[in-house]
Amino acid sequence: MSTELKKTPLNGVHRELGGKMVDFGGWDMPVQYKAGVIEEHMATRTRAGLFDVSHMGEIWVEGPDAIAFVNRLTTNDVTKLADGQAHYSCFTNADGGVVDDLLVYRFGPEKLLLVVNAATTEKDWAWIRSHHSEHDDLALRNASADYCQIAIQGPKAREILQKLTETDLDSIKYYWFTEGKVDGVEAIISRTGYTGEDGFEVYAAPDKAVQLWNAMIHAGADEGILPCGLAARNTLRLEAAMSLYGHELGDDIAPLEAGLGWITKLGKDSEFIGKEKLAAMKEAGLKRKLAGFEMTEPGIARDGYDVYINGEKAGTVTSGSPAPFLKKNIGLAFLPAAFANPGQEIKIDIRGKHVAAKVVPTPFYKREK
Repeated sequence: MSTELKKTPLNGVHRELGGKMVDFGGWDMPVQYKAGVIEEHMATRTRAGLFDVSHMGEIWVEGPDAIAFVNRLTTNDVTKLADGQAHYSCFTNADGGVVDDLLVYRFGPEKLLLVVNAATTEKDWAWIRSHHSEHDDLALRNASADYCQIAIQGPKAREILQKLTETDLDSIKYYWFTEGKVDGVEAIISRTGYTGEDGFEVYAAPDKAVQLWNAMIHAGADEGILPCGLAARNTLRLEAAMSLYGHELGDDIAPLEAGLGWITKLGKDSEFIGKEKLAAMKEAGLKRKLAGFEMTEPGIARDGYDVYINGEKAGTVTSGSPAPFLKKNIGLAFLPAAFANPGQEIKIDIRGKHVAAKVVPTPFYKREK
């Protein structure tokens, strides 16, 4: 018996725009629109792209012990956040594997918002509640159904969004946020994103989603804004070498292996789940590391393809595709640590043929400030 797919408040809009809809982690989502993946990707890199990310999960943690509680569950140091600041982090399990990656927003000393991945929202909600003891003075609330989330990304994003708000967007630094009105709608305005570009993510009541989407499309018409689907979101994040849960991150993948040592604060005062295992792993030296590569022979490395070094299978491609802006074929793969260095020659098994590639520094793409 088939389970009906969940729909964001913008589902009708996507269909009106001719979006090609797919099942994405149980959600009916647009993979692309009429313009196509390359056009959507290039619009975001050079002008602006608009993304529906209303499927993401939002979980409130409120009370005197909110910061201490989230610090026990996540790898980054929540005590370092100021009011109005956000950071990237991970939930880790007892073995040091990643339960999920997330954003933590600090609204105040007793109020945090956790933004988690869509496909793992229920898993994360159960994980968080399972570690909530009667001694924790706090309240938990899964508010995922209370928000739409729209991301406007690209070099023209600030200029376009500024037309719709009296909030001074220049005053919001990268990975900071504020509360204000967008097109007259009460919203959280966050300078974050998943494309490698500057931009904003706007959270608001779901019944305001269509109004906000249409307002942003209209405000960006002269700048060439395009609605963008999941495929462009994926190629954009891959060019920026941003990890995707289920690919570069998972229950059996440690954040240290995935190049996320910068959010794994082993020196923070608080203990956190998996800290001992991660510290031991770091001390012993990593056996594998996530590496970026580009193809040096014609061919596209796809997710799940095997990687060979000196004729021996050495790893697996976690993400691979053409990079529309860079005009190269690129990918990410876990390799033995000794071979995960730029310049290393590797081969990708593409339908039985070993095609040449080489390890390169990441991110593949970095925007000009």
